[in-house]
Amino acid sequence: MTFRTIFIVIVLCVSQSIFLNSCGSSKPGETYGTVEEAEEARAKDKKKAKKAAKKSQKEAEKRFWKMQSKEAKKRIRKTRRKRKKEARKRKR
Repeated sequence: MTFRTIFIVIVLCVSQSIFLNSCGSSKPGETYGTVEEAEEARAKDKKKAKKAAKKSQKEAEKRFWKMQSKEAKKRIRKTRRKRKKEARKRKR
């Protein structure tokens, strides 16, 4: 065998051992023991994501109102009130 072939084989063996050891599913601490634990963790993640989305929505609305002129704010409020009244009339 030539030096180049030996070098390639060594590099392949080392890289294979590195990639096999870094597999996330082989780590016992990062997986959940029961289905209930997994569902609970998933519910917590969903709750955090929902809270973050709500916060970003609130900030976006705040930014929107800050960007509007006084006349535009007035017009938007009047239009919203008018639509609310029309919706109430249609319900009756």
